Amino acid sequence: MAMQKTHKTLVQLVGVVVVMGALAWASVPLYDWFCRVTGFAGTTGVAEGGSDVILDRTIKVRFDASKERDMPWEFTPMQRQMEVRIGETGLAFYEAYNPTDRPVAGQATYNVAPYEAGGFFTKIDCFCFTEQVLQPGERVQMPVTFFVDPEIVDDRDAKYTKHITLSYTFYEIELPEARQAALTQSPETDVN
Repeated sequence: MAMQKTHKTLVQLVGVVVVMGALAWASVPLYDWFCRVTGFAGTTGVAEGGSDVILDRTIKVRFDASKERDMPWEFTPMQRQMEVRIGETGLAFYEAYNPTDRPVAGQATYNVAPYEAGGFFTKIDCFCFTEQVLQPGERVQMPVTFFVDPEIVDDRDAKYTKHITLSYTFYEIELPEARQAALTQSPETDVN
């Protein structure tokens, strides 16, 4: 009888550990999904094309750039601010430069402030959707195409927004395996 209770308690404990581990593992993707759906924490929307509605009201979009402490690139917005009509497609550029003597791969994270505007700031195309690899001494201009969803004017919290700040932070990532293999493969070992 005591052995049966001990076994039952052990099974319950293992079950709790497994459930807690599964919840911890799923928390990051679930939080990311929640932010993308709701615009929470300044997460932007993504669209295939521009808005069908363009309003006469304008909004100023500010651009900010930063990088993780160990990221060797130089990274800046090419314009600090632009004014667009709500619903109008905007195009902005950021510039990245790799001053090192080695290829460096990077990925950008982003957010929008104020947070309540995040769900209405919609990207059509962005360098942040994919990883970027810059060769030694390479300088590139990276575009972001966006619009502010006209539904912002009907939102209880976001309708008073006059400025939106789009911020990117670049951090270094491992070189993609195919590129890394091509860089490390010498001509003597190339077999065709």
